[in-house]
Amino acid sequence: MAEWIDLLDPTKEELAAALPVAVHDRALQLLCMPARHDDEPRPRLEGHQDYVFGVILVPVCIREEDRVFYQEVDVVATRERLVTVRKTPERGFPFDASDAIAVANADPALATGELAQLLADLVAEDYLNLVDALNDEIDELEDGVERWPPGQIRDRISRLRHDMLHVRRTLSPTRDAIRRIVDRRIDLTEGHELFTRDVEITFGDVYDKLLRALDGLDLSRDLLASARDYHQAKIANDQNEVMKVLTVIASVLLLPTFIVGLYGQNFRHIPELDWGFGYWWAWGLILVTTAIQLGFFRWRGWIGGDPVRRPKLPPLRTLDPRQLRQLRLGRRR
Repeated sequence: MAEWIDLLDPTKEELAAALPVAVHDRALQLLCMPARHDDEPRPRLEGHQDYVFGVILVPVCIREEDRVFYQEVDVVATRERLVTVRKTPERGFPFDASDAIAVANADPALATGELAQLLADLVAEDYLNLVDALNDEIDELEDGVERWPPGQIRDRISRLRHDMLHVRRTLSPTRDAIRRIVDRRIDLTEGHELFTRDVEITFGDVYDKLLRALDGLDLSRDLLASARDYHQAKIANDQNEVMKVLTVIASVLLLPTFIVGLYGQNFRHIPELDWGFGYWWAWGLILVTTAIQLGFFRWRGWIGGDPVRRPKLPPLRTLDPRQLRQLRLGRRR
């Protein structure tokens, strides 16, 4: 019967009592080292003479802060025992596998390799849940593009990109470590094997989940890029609307300025100067030309026209790849 021992921030004495074999000094140093920032150290698995040592990073998603942190979980697996050393993360609740540990320790038929597979499966599920949480954040961003101020949108996009980069930096090494077990490249160097063929097949399911998480992360990146392109296109469209209004104002004032300048010339023989109603004539000419311009601009739909005739961006969720490509080309031009 294999035993699963779980420790949270243990001391050297607790580690010595839990470990069934003498581990390498470097592995012992990593086990005793406090948790470091974000995605350090990198996930990995190492096969030694009579034990397998591994470092796993479990994602901890904090929805209230829209942030992702990681908890380091060190693993020492022997033939008789699986020891996990959890280190308290920077934020959030620590990774809890107590339910799985209770079920595993109650089943005497489970070997150490199967316990390690249960742990890896829990970590893979956490990565899938993290990708789902990122997609929820992107959905919220898409809904807020039309309502939020530009500064908030840029800040949200920047933090999501930062989180995705860190998720990829931890998810890819985790996938590679599990692949080493599936490919039979890691095991004990003496005695009977720790990961039997049946266990390696079940690790293949964990590997598939990690691949699915990576594919979901790539999709999330594309969705975030689409939201960013839509936001930039919306800013450009709003700027075009502002420039259109300013151009209309300048055009409306052009003819009155010309009329005032024409009658403001320092000449004595201007026919209209001798008219009794010359002042009102000038005002009437200004008002008539202004009304004609406003009517023309309205007929063209440049001001106060039918909203359907104004150029509008389609909603983000209805954009197909061809429309996104056109938006990108338009922005580059």
